[in-house]
Amino acid sequence: MADPGAALDRRYETAVRWRVLAARFGIYAMLGAFAFFYLAPLFVMIVTSLKPMEEIRAGTLFHLPRFVHLENWREAWSETCISVNCGGMQPYFANTLLIVVPSVFASTMLGALNGLALTKFRFPGADVVFVMMLFGCFIPYQAIILPLAQSLGQIGLANTYAGLILVYTVYGLGFTTLFFRNYFLSVPQEIIRAATIDGAGFLQIFWKIILPISGPIIVVTVIWQFTQIWNEFLFAATLTGGDKQTVMVALNNLVKTSTATKRYDIDMASAIIAGLPTMLVYIFAGRYFMRGLTAGAVKG
Repeated sequence: MADPGAALDRRYETAVRWRVLAARFGIYAMLGAFAFFYLAPLFVMIVTSLKPMEEIRAGTLFHLPRFVHLENWREAWSETCISVNCGGMQPYFANTLLIVVPSVFASTMLGALNGLALTKFRFPGADVVFVMMLFGCFIPYQAIILPLAQSLGQIGLANTYAGLILVYTVYGLGFTTLFFRNYFLSVPQEIIRAATIDGAGFLQIFWKIILPISGPIIVVTVIWQFTQIWNEFLFAATLTGGDKQTVMVALNNLVKTSTATKRYDIDMASAIIAGLPTMLVYIFAGRYFMRGLTAGAVKG
């Protein structure tokens, strides 16, 4: 004779299993809907950039191209007229690289030095300095844009690469200092004391001890600064002009250009070109970004 209790247990286990599967299916369905919602614009951009204008007008947004039309990308990169420049996105892309690379390097190194000074070589008023730097992170760009432009003009850096590099470096110091300070709190103070006893100075400790163990937070800072500076628009549009503008300003000028026939194919190809570097950074280094953020979460 079958045990009624065992049968009841099996029915209960089956019901629980089905409930778990249903909940898991619901979660996956919701995540899939969110993924579609966020990726649909990117899909439309890609397929539109690969179609000729005749096919764009005749079809719908989600139709795949009948054939891959790479001419749009070539024209967006090197032939499209933006303002007075008919060299496409290429010169503005190069401008952005010339600005982003030194800005990221300078703000990262200075943030690391600040973080070390505020954690392991504390001085009177260190907390006040840190709070003021954090306060600077929350000052809106619009509040300082006019005095900033006047200051750059007075020191001869208006409409120059160096001026924009200086602005991005200084404006990013609050965030980079915050990242490194929080990470260095997890570094044992005994390491610094031992190095000091051995006669190492501040810079020796920084270069030979602290910097080699700061790989995770350096990756976080570089990714953060790179994406912030590459995508920044207001400073670039206000403090530079003509052939010194960045790729985001060039993209804005291209989209706003009034022509007899609107070239959505060129616009979409140019938008993808402008956003491709930051997209690739997050695709290939996104996991290191998350690891670096949590690397200094536990002190000791």
